[in-house]
Amino acid sequence: MEHEPPALSGCRVLLTAKRRATELGTALERRGAQVIHAPVLSIVPHVDDEELLARTRRLIADPPDVVVATTGVGFRGWLEAADAAGVHADLLAVLRGARLIARGPKAQGAIHGAGLTADWVAQSETAAEIKELFEAEGAAGLHVGVQHHGSGADGIDELLTELGARVTPLVVYRWGPPPDVEAVRRGVRLVADAEVDAVVFTSAPGAAEFLAAAEREGRQDAVVMALAGPVLAATVGPVTAAPLQERGIAPLIPDRFRMGALVRELTSALTGRGVMELATVGGLLRLKRGWASLDGRVLPLSPVQWGVLHALVAAGGGVVSRGDILALLPGSSADPHAAEVAVARLRSSLGNRELVTTVPRRGYRLAVTS
Repeated sequence: MEHEPPALSGCRVLLTAKRRATELGTALERRGAQVIHAPVLSIVPHVDDEELLARTRRLIADPPDVVVATTGVGFRGWLEAADAAGVHADLLAVLRGARLIARGPKAQGAIHGAGLTADWVAQSETAAEIKELFEAEGAAGLHVGVQHHGSGADGIDELLTELGARVTPLVVYRWGPPPDVEAVRRGVRLVADAEVDAVVFTSAPGAAEFLAAAEREGRQDAVVMALAGPVLAATVGPVTAAPLQERGIAPLIPDRFRMGALVRELTSALTGRGVMELATVGGLLRLKRGWASLDGRVLPLSPVQWGVLHALVAAGGGVVSRGDILALLPGSSADPHAAEVAVARLRSSLGNRELVTTVPRRGYRLAVTS
């Protein structure tokens, strides 16, 4: 006997990121989800970014007092870019002479992985905590290098400048246009029409760009309403959540800002979400998009059979007319016999012919318990 399907069976999840999308998608698919990819931004590889290399050379020529690492992947990418340009050893020498500040354990791990030591780590993993540090200690006269993630829009540069520091920003990768514009348009439509259960965002620029894409499609209001209601917005952390929160959307934010924690909490939030349940004489009947189970047994239903059963469950034990059944069948038959055949096949798949009863001259209903 086939038991209840995986936790996310019947769930459709839209992924808006390109980086780590395969890893995230695989983790969700293992839990039964149908994953739809619609990366809203592309990434310019760090080894091809001439501006990053030019600023790195300037930093080597004019060593900083402090270097801030905002992301682990970004810090490692910076060192890889320096290695490709032949200045890796020079950059390491500069970093050894600077005070190294890490925005959380991932950045700290990347620093340690390079044979360096982080002098201070933001436990909250936010730029806000780093800014509080500089506000408390002061930064006047300091030369500070800031390794940014993506767009670099975290406010650190601006604050340091206000405090009197000289800032050299280093954006390790840059956002580019989406690799598939039509996939993004389709993603916007799916969210606006609430045809997915969740949307996952892994960067603040990605969240902002998805909303911008919705505006370009004329569907921004519908997208915001969907994300504030039937479609769950999930983010990897509070920085990513900010553009959504500005529009009144309260996304899921895991307690630990890690991909694994995001998958676990998303699974927990979606489990049971959107599932229709009805107590019947044959046991508990459960439906979600694409699957159904009766008394813990997954039912082998065709799409047509699932549609008929969905109509019966939605009626909650009330009568569904033959005309309504015919409307669910392919083609345009008006022959009542076609409805009878469809119900007969459903009864066979249910394994309990008493579960769907015929109401003479009216239609069909599920045999429910009070």
